[in-house]
Amino acid sequence: MLDKFNTNAFISFGLGFILMWLSEATEAHVNYTAKPRVVLPPNYVKEIRPPSKKGSPVIVDFSIFVVDINSINVEDMDFRVDMFIHQRWLESRLEIPDDIFEEGDDYVTLLPEVFENFWQPDPYFLNSKIAEIATLTHKFTSVTLYKNKTVRYAARMHAIIACQMEFQLYPMDIQVCPIYIESFSSNNQKVKLRWSDSGVTLNPELKLLQYNLGQPLELEESDGYMPEKVGNFSRLTVYFRFERQIGHHLIQTFAPSSLVVMLSWFSFWLGLDAIPGRVTLLVTCMLTLVTMFTGADIPPVAYVKALDLWMAGCMLSVFAALAEFVVVKVLDVQYQYQVNRIPKRISNMEKGQCATVASWEGGAVRSRKATQTPTTPGQTSLQGNGGPPKPARRQSLLSVAWTDTDTGVEKIMWREIDKVSRAVFPILFFVFVLLYWPILLMKSS
Repeated sequence: MLDKFNTNAFISFGLGFILMWLSEATEAHVNYTAKPRVVLPPNYVKEIRPPSKKGSPVIVDFSIFVVDINSINVEDMDFRVDMFIHQRWLESRLEIPDDIFEEGDDYVTLLPEVFENFWQPDPYFLNSKIAEIATLTHKFTSVTLYKNKTVRYAARMHAIIACQMEFQLYPMDIQVCPIYIESFSSNNQKVKLRWSDSGVTLNPELKLLQYNLGQPLELEESDGYMPEKVGNFSRLTVYFRFERQIGHHLIQTFAPSSLVVMLSWFSFWLGLDAIPGRVTLLVTCMLTLVTMFTGADIPPVAYVKALDLWMAGCMLSVFAALAEFVVVKVLDVQYQYQVNRIPKRISNMEKGQCATVASWEGGAVRSRKATQTPTTPGQTSLQGNGGPPKPARRQSLLSVAWTDTDTGVEKIMWREIDKVSRAVFPILFFVFVLLYWPILLMKSS
């Protein structure tokens, strides 16, 4: 009898334990499956947008906090942005119990897995090459639910944005690069994007190497027609204004090239007896400018830039100095030729006169008379022994040298050209500088 009682007790205890375990397992299963449905009604369909008044679109407030801007690439014409994006909209279909909020809080942070069951807007960056959510061990996203049924979605993103850059005023160019944010599948009758009160905020510690970021940023809301999607879609635009810093180019390009041009002017003080030094100086200046502008970080574009005009002005100045040297050298050669030839002719004439006198006085040589033979009317020529007349050749120093009537000092053409070049070349270069910079500054402003 006792054994039968013990057996029944053991069976009852075992059945009770099994029932209790099943009850706990069932309750745990119910809690686990019910978690995603805490704020969602049973008939919730995430593919359908939240209801709105009289068929008006769902308003999605959008804001951006820019953490960093880097890798502004002039060859690929793009730049990289690291940012936090925030979206906020009203989901009126939610059923929010008060017990999910902590005491004193009016919001609760949901797990990303729970957010997958919500309706979500689908904005995207229209002119992005790459746009992705940052990840380390997980995706950097968060979802916040407020008591007034407002859903706030935040994510850390980095994107490479395409920008159509213009370099006519390089290196004083200003690039205006927009970011277009647009709803992908819902037209403007379903979803309307709107900048929130904070709009686009920049990191106060943000610094760019070669640019100044113009502020405040220009924000715009519009509706753009997309022919590939056949409809009007709500669009947000933020314009970034990148103003290139001129200090780097002043130190690396403009100042050195100006000094090289000034160095070429020293050749005008070197005489033609220093031909190797003068040629070496001018050729070295020309090669220095070519190397300087070839190795510069110049955007490879097909049109003329402001820096190209500066480069052309500097190289033209040095080339003109080299051409001036060639001219004065040719004039000097011509001057030396005529200076050496005239004393020789004079000496030959003197020798001829002495021989004539000697033959006259000695009587051993028969004198010859010069006969006058008429040629054309108004012209006569002297002949010796009836020979044909020879035209007289003009040999004058006026083309390469002359005598100053006031001082009586001989003026040589090539030396005068060097003296004039010492003033003309600097004046022309300074005129070029005075025209170049005001026009460039006026256009860039």
